[in-house]
Amino acid sequence: MFNLMILLLERVGLIIILAYILMNSKYFKHTMQQRKAWASKWQLCIVFSLFALMSNFTGIVIKNGDILAGSIYFQLDDNVSLANTRVLTIGVAGLVGGPFVGVFVGVLSGIFRLYMGGAEAYTYLISSLFIGLISGYFGRKALEQHQYPTIAKSALIGGMMEIVQMICIFSFAQDKQYAMDLIALIGLPMIVVNSAGTAIFMSIISSTLKQEEQMRAVQTHDVLELTNQTLPYFKEGLNEDSAKHVAMIIKDLMKVSAVAITNRHDILAHVGAGSDHHIPKKEIITHLSKEVLQTGELKEVHTKEEIGCTHPHCPLHAALVIPLKMHGKVTGTLKMYFTNPTNLTFVERQLAEGLAEIFSSQIELGEAEMQSKLLKDAEIKSLQAQVNPHFFFNAINTISALVRIDSEKARELLLELSHFFRSNLQGSRQNTITLEKELSQVTAYLSLEQARFPGRFDVTFDVPEKVKQAAVPPFLIQILVENAVKHAFTDRKNGNKIKVGVRLKDAQQLCIEVSDNGRGIPPEKLVQLGERVVESESGTGSALENLNLRLKGLFSEHAALHFDSDDTGTCVWCTLPYQLKEG
Repeated sequence: MFNLMILLLERVGLIIILAYILMNSKYFKHTMQQRKAWASKWQLCIVFSLFALMSNFTGIVIKNGDILAGSIYFQLDDNVSLANTRVLTIGVAGLVGGPFVGVFVGVLSGIFRLYMGGAEAYTYLISSLFIGLISGYFGRKALEQHQYPTIAKSALIGGMMEIVQMICIFSFAQDKQYAMDLIALIGLPMIVVNSAGTAIFMSIISSTLKQEEQMRAVQTHDVLELTNQTLPYFKEGLNEDSAKHVAMIIKDLMKVSAVAITNRHDILAHVGAGSDHHIPKKEIITHLSKEVLQTGELKEVHTKEEIGCTHPHCPLHAALVIPLKMHGKVTGTLKMYFTNPTNLTFVERQLAEGLAEIFSSQIELGEAEMQSKLLKDAEIKSLQAQVNPHFFFNAINTISALVRIDSEKARELLLELSHFFRSNLQGSRQNTITLEKELSQVTAYLSLEQARFPGRFDVTFDVPEKVKQAAVPPFLIQILVENAVKHAFTDRKNGNKIKVGVRLKDAQQLCIEVSDNGRGIPPEKLVQLGERVVESESGTGSALENLNLRLKGLFSEHAALHFDSDDTGTCVWCTLPYQLKEG
């Protein structure tokens, strides 16, 4: 019995060595980390099936109570049995991949064991199926908790799986005495070895993945620390002063021999080894940097010749060169140098790849922050300029139709149109105008609309005289009135009322509302208004979204539009800070 245990431990050792080699491959680590995916499950099926087949080949033959070892077996005589590590591989397959992988490996291994023959060979197919199902059940429980079974639990499950096999051997064997003798000989060694082997196999998986997580945690900490310290300088833009500070921070935190930062033409900063000839303000001298600027791809080299520095005494023998990008275009490089090429490892490359994205984003953030004030004003004016580009054509068509019928009326409308677009152009150059000017703009707009649809709309104003010098965004009321005219009264020829109301609230806030007695807004559209484009048959649906963006950009979220609507009409309102604007 002791000899059998030693021989089985040798077989387990072979599997453990292969497991260790596998777990140190990047490809298999990725498979283990994505083991819920079906592609990974099939890959696990293949790997553990190969382990199970190898276990069958390298088994230990038991004949008449004697142990025979030393050969690889493909076929067995009818009077012999085979002690092997097949249960271990099926059990681990189920613990790692869940029921599907466990059953797949168990059935395949059992079929092959049946093909090999030997005494009562069919019992091993039955036991393999049960082992795959039971271990897969425990594996699924662990998978649902995004973890692996503990080492102690793995050992317990491994021993239990071998007990299941012993029960199957006795239960399904035709010769009970033979089964009892076999179990007495191999039972304890196989239970002990399978338990230990499962625990060791799972400990290799768990410890390797845990080490990977710890390495990533360290890298993440380093990246976050670098990000935190370099952000204030990158926000200033890519210049000599910011580049020097960033280079010093990176050199200290990453423990590299030298750090350099360039733009597309010149060295902005170089800190560390080689600073006697890699001098700021000088033109880029290494071929490596020029290649990265052209291709936009990270480069890694391990010899002085590959770096391409022409200085005869340059101490730099390995380098990582990272492209720095802004809006997808290469604007410079970050270079990390090593005097000892062995210090440039896979870890440094992975960290550099992450830093490339972060530093590029920081440069873009700095550029955006420098331009934010100008862009804000430009955006607001751009939004204002988008108001009703098609309105002009409708007005011209109306005036054209009136020229022959009522030339005086056509003249009046031309003056109103001139006033409307003069105010439009003035408004597009200002963030706020007086409420009085806004109401004048609305009046001009209504004159043109009522000429197109005489008597269809009844618009009233409730605006106290004392608030007419209040500052409001251009087109605020005009857009709300236009929206009511275009959408509130579909196919209704008369009785259409619109009311414009303005009132002071708490002496510090100006409440503006436009209400109508139209058909109301469907609930599914109501929640979208002002937040996104809501297309309709009579427009692009961008006016309210643009207006809401302007309000929030000028006065904060508190000034956003509010919509109240039912089948009796709609009221759109907003509250602005009460500020006077003369003129």
